[in-house]
Amino acid sequence: MAMTREDFAEVLRRIALLLELKGENPFKIRAYRNAAETVETFSGDIVAMARENRLEGIKGIGEAIAGKLHELAATGRMEFWEKLRVDFPDSIFELFEITGLGPKKIKALHDAFGVDSVARLKEVCASGVAAALPGFGEKSVAKIVEGIAYRESHAGVWRLGDVAAMAAEILEMLRAHPATSRAEAAGSFRRGKETVRDLDFVVATKHPGEIVEYFATAPWVAEVLARGETKCSIRLEEGIQCDLRAVSNASYPFALNYFTGSKEHNVALRARALKRGYSLNEYGLTPLEGDGGAVPEVFEEGDLYRALGLDAIDPALRENTGEIEAAGEGELPVLVELANLRGTFHNHTTASDGRDSLEAMAEAARDLGLQYLGIADHSKSSFQANGLDEDRLRAQIAEIRRLNGTYEDGFRIFAGSEVDILRDGSLDFDDALLGELDYVVASVHNAFQLPEEEMTERILQAVEHPRVTMLGHLTGRLLLQREAYAVNIERVIEACARTGTWIELNANPWRLDLDWRWWKLARDRGVKCVINPDAHRRADLQFLHFGVLQARKGWLRREDVVNCLSLETMRERLAAKHSGRTL
Repeated sequence: MAMTREDFAEVLRRIALLLELKGENPFKIRAYRNAAETVETFSGDIVAMARENRLEGIKGIGEAIAGKLHELAATGRMEFWEKLRVDFPDSIFELFEITGLGPKKIKALHDAFGVDSVARLKEVCASGVAAALPGFGEKSVAKIVEGIAYRESHAGVWRLGDVAAMAAEILEMLRAHPATSRAEAAGSFRRGKETVRDLDFVVATKHPGEIVEYFATAPWVAEVLARGETKCSIRLEEGIQCDLRAVSNASYPFALNYFTGSKEHNVALRARALKRGYSLNEYGLTPLEGDGGAVPEVFEEGDLYRALGLDAIDPALRENTGEIEAAGEGELPVLVELANLRGTFHNHTTASDGRDSLEAMAEAARDLGLQYLGIADHSKSSFQANGLDEDRLRAQIAEIRRLNGTYEDGFRIFAGSEVDILRDGSLDFDDALLGELDYVVASVHNAFQLPEEEMTERILQAVEHPRVTMLGHLTGRLLLQREAYAVNIERVIEACARTGTWIELNANPWRLDLDWRWWKLARDRGVKCVINPDAHRRADLQFLHFGVLQARKGWLRREDVVNCLSLETMRERLAAKHSGRTL
């Protein structure tokens, strides 16, 4: 594939990591990290500008780094990067994916024992020598071993957000081919699953050989795994497998439906077809032997469902969790859409660990057409995230009030805080300061190892607090990196239903928390969802897309998601919550 801004940012981040391992100047390391952030969030075509050597004056990219990016864009190589990586195998970057390991610990392990891969890390942990290093100890090593086991158990699995750009680029190129009539991504990606194992594509064409040839020889291919007349499997340079099915236009709706899945949904759909006298597979719908009934015409997926006496079922719902029964009874929900969102709340700025200023975040929200944006920087106990103390938070509240006075289009910033739920269930700020805020996001950021009962009681105490508006990332999971902590989610849902506390659907692709499997229950209990991107930079506001996908998988409608409310209604709801009335 052509070089992208993501490629640029990845090279810059890896340079920073290797410089840290070599013990280089912290300011030099920070310069590369800042440049990576700038590359990712720059609004223009940063790759084209680098190729044309026009990066001068871009804040966050100094003259030396600009020259290196020009070299990378123009030649596909960066001499500085190539020389730097000679001292380290690529396997060393695996270590940064292990929970419990940071650059300082990796450097210590590398310097002491030559640890440059997960395999070598396992050896030094098992032998006991790692525990003797300063700053480690048996408990620290035990967490590292747990992190290794978790990573290995999820090998070959990808976060939805990590593959979305790849899938979109491949699909765009397939659709652009002159032999393509129709094309769509399928599989768990199309269903919006939080993690996927591969990417599937279905193409309708009269010339399958041309499409297969194009797919197998495209720039994105690192390896051809299998190839036939109408199908092909490849592996991308990033490591993920992609599978293509090239079918006739008549078979396309059946193939797309079959390869979208889920397996359980397909089994239930085929069983329904049999009861109606048809055999259903990826090629078509045919009468059973001896049944002379006419076959309904099927041009689109929706026609297939209607032929079986069902309303069309959105791909997000195809998990065999009651969608076929609901479709048969005309009771499928009208699912929430991205265009329904009017604002969002859980967002950070440079005041804590964000990368963009308050003003920049607000402008980005306005550019997206949002009516309101909530700012919820970390509270003081999250020292690792530069959490705000009382004075800094009050200063931010004042700045938000000032900015609100400058908007003439009705846009509004709500002043909030992501307040730590402390180990004993109390909140990080007193009630007086919480009362000065427009809303409060209550989140757990430490002591993840508590027993389930203790963690549940900790969170329930926050739910009962009259100043808490919503719970942030309820289970604390980081997909493919950290398991959710032990908590009784059903008890928390019941408490939120009773107190009117909202539950966040954290749209960051690393979290997607609360998991979609719980939202149908929460909805039925009357709990409101709030879709938040947990944005730490302007570009992260785009995470709302992933949050909406998960909400749709959870059967949520527009009326179930509070940030679909207009600005005026939202102001009333927040004021009601703060005054102790039911939302």
